[in-house]
Amino acid sequence: MQDWLADRLNVDWTACVRLVHDEKAEIKSALIELCDGEHCPLVLTTGGTGPAARDVTPEVTEEVCDRLLPGFGEQMRRASFEVVPTAILSRQTAGHRGGTLIINLPGKPSAVADCLEAVFDAIPYCIDLLGGPRLETSPPAWRPRPKGSGR
Repeated sequence: MQDWLADRLNVDWTACVRLVHDEKAEIKSALIELCDGEHCPLVLTTGGTGPAARDVTPEVTEEVCDRLLPGFGEQMRRASFEVVPTAILSRQTAGHRGGTLIINLPGKPSAVADCLEAVFDAIPYCIDLLGGPRLETSPPAWRPRPKGSGR
């Protein structure tokens, strides 16, 4: 995931990595720390999005978010379904907590890349709308809206 982002981001950034068990309290604590403590503009989670009883990441994400952004999950499942029919079992979601965009990705590395590719153009724009830093990308993922466009 870090390599994928490094290939596409043309800004200085530092990954704040947290490895937690599939436990609601640990996931919640890590998400809140990254959003409220570290003030990360983007938090990506991997794993915990399937239908198994231990897969609780989407529920915790929904709990900590101010608002959900269901289009991210819809698009990731759509893109993944083109690769593997079992993608319909995945429960990726996204939302924001304050100025932080949180996106749940699957645990399989190739699926992470497929999902990021499917939604990446919207990520810098969403972070901009949330008041975060401008993310320069290669190739350019978005163009800022002109002033006075309702923002």
